[in-house]
Amino acid sequence: ILSLCERTMVLFSNCRNTILHFNLLKIFVIYSLMHLSVLILYLPYCPIVTVLLLRTDVNCVTNWNVPLVWEGTFDPIVIDAIYKKTNPRVGVMIFAVGKYVSVNLLQHIMEHSFNLTWACKYRLFPFSFFKSCFKIALNEGRKITVLPVPSAKHWQEVLFGRMKWIRNEADYLFLMDVDSLFHNRIGAESFSRLSAVLHRGYYKNTERANFPYERHPESRAYIPVGEGDYYYTAAVLGGYLEDIYNLVRYCYEQSEEDSKNKIEAVWQEESHLNKYLLYNKPTKVLSPEYLWSDYDAVPADIKVVRISQLKKNYAEVRPNGGH
Repeated sequence: ILSLCERTMVLFSNCRNTILHFNLLKIFVIYSLMHLSVLILYLPYCPIVTVLLLRTDVNCVTNWNVPLVWEGTFDPIVIDAIYKKTNPRVGVMIFAVGKYVSVNLLQHIMEHSFNLTWACKYRLFPFSFFKSCFKIALNEGRKITVLPVPSAKHWQEVLFGRMKWIRNEADYLFLMDVDSLFHNRIGAESFSRLSAVLHRGYYKNTERANFPYERHPESRAYIPVGEGDYYYTAAVLGGYLEDIYNLVRYCYEQSEEDSKNKIEAVWQEESHLNKYLLYNKPTKVLSPEYLWSDYDAVPADIKVVRISQLKKNYAEVRPNGGH
């Protein structure tokens, strides 16, 4: 049954033709009526059925027919069971820059990121206090590697330099800001070839023309008014190792081109990320549950906050004191 569900999920996730999508759905429903247990097991992963039966207050499918994941649109036990058969290796790349984080916060991330049944690897790229990182007590199945990096004039330069240390050590690689506080489970429902997170500030009440895309044509991050799907945050991102490498390399190279022309995109790497995702669609979109903020009240459509960004004094923690 699990094997059949995996194959069906792939069919639906790769289907770009709406008519074919519904034909596949009809075929599967007819088959499932003969095997009711399969229908019950598959129900959380069918985007159309999910919209009709599980969440009606939010959009659960993108206009290019990939899942938009919210609490109530998946069964965590079932989806973890499906993915665990493949024994995935999950890498989490976190940046600890300057005064940006305490060792206690690092320990919280190590112990609480992702479902504790998954094996995780961490690579930390700190400036100064890296020796203390080796004293962090980790749960079973987690490994930490600390690679000190040279200081930079702008903190963004360090973020763009991520690609230099991406190595073939994981099936799924997640990039996260170090000021992330984990509150609830993150598991296999977040896995896909390329998973991006909706920015909490622009996911429901902002017209596309008002997204904070880079609007200066001189920048390589430029997106014309009238184009765009969503506005994504750069603070959490995941996917297959090769796909993450391609994305980070693109953002780094485009930023370097802007720098040569004495241009900096309005939101730095986030602007280049949104340009990339406009033309290289995510295969799964994660709701703002996967990155909320301690600055903001939680609205009714956010049933669960999985990760939040801590309040901080940017002038104190960032080398250039800026946003």
